[in-house]
Amino acid sequence: MRDQVEIVDNAFLRQFELEVGDNMARIEYALQERKIFLTKFDMCQELLDQGFKEIFIKAVFEEVKNRGISLVPTSPEIAHFFKKNRRLYKPLLPIGMNI
Repeated sequence: MRDQVEIVDNAFLRQFELEVGDNMARIEYALQERKIFLTKFDMCQELLDQGFKEIFIKAVFEEVKNRGISLVPTSPEIAHFFKKNRRLYKPLLPIGMNI
């Protein structure tokens, strides 16, 4: 179940959402030209303990990749995940940007 999560892009609130039971995780974003800035990560401790953090971030990165836009991880949690997985996700960064 955890490997196949379904995220929702709530464009009105400018956030990706993941619902698991009664809990919801969020990654807020800002769109600018062909870039998406991932600005805030919010997940309750229960979901963190169940290992949903990386699963959720991976799903959002895949969504960004499928849209063909660049990703700018400004949230500390998301930037940390990016650095851990730099080789895999470096092509998502805008040209000339390093993290």
